[in-house]
Amino acid sequence: MAIGEAAINQCPPGGAEGIARLAAIIGSPTSPLNPLHGNEGPRTVAVIDEAWCIGCTLCLDACPTDAIFGSNKQMHTVIEPYCTGCELCLPVCPVDCISLENVSGTQTGWAAWSDAAALTARKRYEIHSDRGGRNERKDRKTPEITDVSGTPDTATPSASDQKKAVIAAAMARAKAQRTAPN
Repeated sequence: MAIGEAAINQCPPGGAEGIARLAAIIGSPTSPLNPLHGNEGPRTVAVIDEAWCIGCTLCLDACPTDAIFGSNKQMHTVIEPYCTGCELCLPVCPVDCISLENVSGTQTGWAAWSDAAALTARKRYEIHSDRGGRNERKDRKTPEITDVSGTPDTATPSASDQKKAVIAAAMARAKAQRTAPN
């Protein structure tokens, strides 16, 4: 897609003024925020309920500013000053342990951002984007799947099937922990 009207109206955190600023930079007309991407609102940051995090790393891959810190099978946390509130981590979390917290009160869109916070977000996004595909998940070794008895599975499932099985097992463990008596 060429840079233009459709490309600059998809960022709810920046709101109407963010769209106007982008339009001025690239010499494009302004347009209203695309509601498919959300609505302008208060600035939010992601918060991970560390007790429920299973360490699947899906949120790490989804975060465009590398604001989430953690490793495989370990609890993750959000580095608040780096989080833009873009919500890209929410749909990928298999155990719904990520929520959003309002950090700007009643200020919305561009008014909810300081120039320093906006510059930090932009720089972190550029660094994340420049890294490109070097850390793509396809380059990582997938864990061996075992059946209930603990013996390795003799079939060779696809990498996608293996990932789904690992996540399903982690979700089952999380569910068992939630329902276990204290």
